[in-house]
Amino acid sequence: MEQFRIDVPQADLDDLHARLAAARWPDDSPEAGWDRGVPLGHLRELAEYWRTGFDWRAHEAALNEFPQFVTQIDGQRVHFLHVRSVNPDAIPLLITHGWPGSFAEFTKIIGPLTDPAAPVSFHVVVPSIPGFGFSTPVAQPGWGLMRVAGTFAQLMTHLGYERFAAQGGDAGAGITSVLGMIAPHRVIGTHLNGPSLPTTGMPPQIEGLSDRDKVRLERHAKFLQNGDGYIRIQATRPQTLAYALTDSPIGQLAWIVEKFHEWTDRNDLVDRDHLLTNISLYWFTRSGATSAHFLYEGMREWAAMAGQDMSGWEAPPAPPQAVAVFAADNSVRAVIDPDGKVDRWTEYEHGGHFAAMEVPDLLVDDIRAFFAPMV
Repeated sequence: MEQFRIDVPQADLDDLHARLAAARWPDDSPEAGWDRGVPLGHLRELAEYWRTGFDWRAHEAALNEFPQFVTQIDGQRVHFLHVRSVNPDAIPLLITHGWPGSFAEFTKIIGPLTDPAAPVSFHVVVPSIPGFGFSTPVAQPGWGLMRVAGTFAQLMTHLGYERFAAQGGDAGAGITSVLGMIAPHRVIGTHLNGPSLPTTGMPPQIEGLSDRDKVRLERHAKFLQNGDGYIRIQATRPQTLAYALTDSPIGQLAWIVEKFHEWTDRNDLVDRDHLLTNISLYWFTRSGATSAHFLYEGMREWAAMAGQDMSGWEAPPAPPQAVAVFAADNSVRAVIDPDGKVDRWTEYEHGGHFAAMEVPDLLVDDIRAFFAPMV
């Protein structure tokens, strides 16, 4: 393991600013609003702020305040934050991001989680999924959820944590769930925020749903109708998309900004500097392309697993699991947990897909409440 500090070359920063200044813009949408994608005026304003107002060096320095490392596992470079609490009884906690997130999502929750004066505190480990951020380049194909989960379990071993808690959202929720399957003797519990409903087809009619759950299913139906284009493109033609995301900062900006607009409870809950820090990491590491390939690998892995004959196979006992559902999430318990196996299911009136950025206090409190009895 080697200590790591972010130090983007000035030439890369100058290149970004030059590309933003020379952007070739399309005409605006024939109709107002977001139905056809990101409005021209919104993106031009944000791009100009990225070029002239956003101080990357200040945010780079802020990220470097967190201890960071890189290591090699299974032939792959893995970047991670490792922030230990001074509380010797703190629980090791592995936090995994998703797409289009990064380790920078969690900067607001690391301090509270490691606070030794809190009722329960954690040693926090935040890796970058291979293909994201500084866990690049990707050396080999085959980096789907199972391989990533196994790699992260090895990472916790290398850090001296035989037993640990795990948390994640989006793809991070999938990786966290797999960790509970492949290492149930090591994972003391899994905490997921906003696990996704199926992305192919709608669940059958379910009786007795609350009005809130009906709204979530309606939103999910709308998503399947006109909001899942990014999945289909990244899961089938990631290399074609890679050229636009790698060559055009405007393309990378629009590709991510749309999801923050659609998946957050209130857009003003995400500070634009925090948003642009996340997007800048994609740009400087060229991980718009490699993160698209991660989704491609994950969907192929999922299809292969779905085609296997699982008759006669008995899953090992799963560790305790908690789910936190925020206002903009489409998670419905009757679909995700029809047998009531989730130990703690909590729903909130605020927040969304990027809970650690939108409502960090709510997420921290929910994590603490779940793991506190396990101290």
